[in-house]
Amino acid sequence: MKRRLLLTILSISLLTVMAGAAIAPALGVISANFSGRSPLLIQLIVSLPALFIILTNLLFPLLCRVMKTRTLALTGLTLYVLSGAGAFFVDNIWVLLFMRALMGVSVGMIMPLSTGLLAYYYPPQEQASLMGLSAAMNQMGGVVATFLAGMLAGISWNCAFLVYLLGLIAIILVALFLPNERLSGGSGISLWLLKRFHPSVVGMFLVMILFFIYPTNFALSASGILSGTGVTLVMVGLDVVAFLVGLMFGALMHGCSRAMKYLAPLGFMAGYLCLASGCSLTLLLAGSALIGIANGIGVPYLNTIGSFVWNFSAHNVVNGWQCPRRNS
Repeated sequence: MKRRLLLTILSISLLTVMAGAAIAPALGVISANFSGRSPLLIQLIVSLPALFIILTNLLFPLLCRVMKTRTLALTGLTLYVLSGAGAFFVDNIWVLLFMRALMGVSVGMIMPLSTGLLAYYYPPQEQASLMGLSAAMNQMGGVVATFLAGMLAGISWNCAFLVYLLGLIAIILVALFLPNERLSGGSGISLWLLKRFHPSVVGMFLVMILFFIYPTNFALSASGILSGTGVTLVMVGLDVVAFLVGLMFGALMHGCSRAMKYLAPLGFMAGYLCLASGCSLTLLLAGSALIGIANGIGVPYLNTIGSFVWNFSAHNVVNGWQCPRRNS
């Protein structure tokens, strides 16, 4: 039962990065289809979901009070598939951006569950490895989705959005194996929460900003050096690197925990310096690999630190959601 539950939670992790990054390789083709539109509107196709993820996360405590876990997950996943794959039928930039906003709402509903349920169901001694595994699955979702979206975009720009049909797998697993427990939503954002969790919150905010700079710009800036297939393969390579780092995260955390906090900032800095230093293929590959390493370390590190703080608190708090610790 525990293995099936873990597989179910990881299937949710597999989907969250796909909200924006999966479509990034298709931006060049999408931009050509909407050639009369501002490049900013095209970039919003990738970045707009992130804004609505933030807004929905702020409402997550309220959602926990009105819906049980399985109901909340199924609602978010259903909206995920409908808003994601539904963009296939859209040929208006404003309607497309509306669908992308709904995509952000859906991910905002399921993202806290993808890490919070690991801290809820599994003991503290397992959480560093599990957070690394969750981040690895997150990046594996990016690998699969980025590759498929890039290939589908070769058929037609709107075919790329069919990649979100992968959410159907998670819907089946959640319906079969996720317990339908009620998790107390607490009272929302408070000064106590911000004081206790602000390092992780600020850190995750910065990591997400640094990461999303890459997918929103790489496909457009590298188009003069790489073909559409080349852009897709490089972006898939970044996710593969982050996936491998996530698999090793538990061992890295046990072996050099004090140095881990510095690795993500240094990786992002070195990666973007490579990308900004020139337009050679070598620098593009090196920069992408370093950003993949930084993201593969930064996300599970901050989630692990957050779960450690939670376990030492009087009440458990995950991503703005407060609930009593589940007895094993």
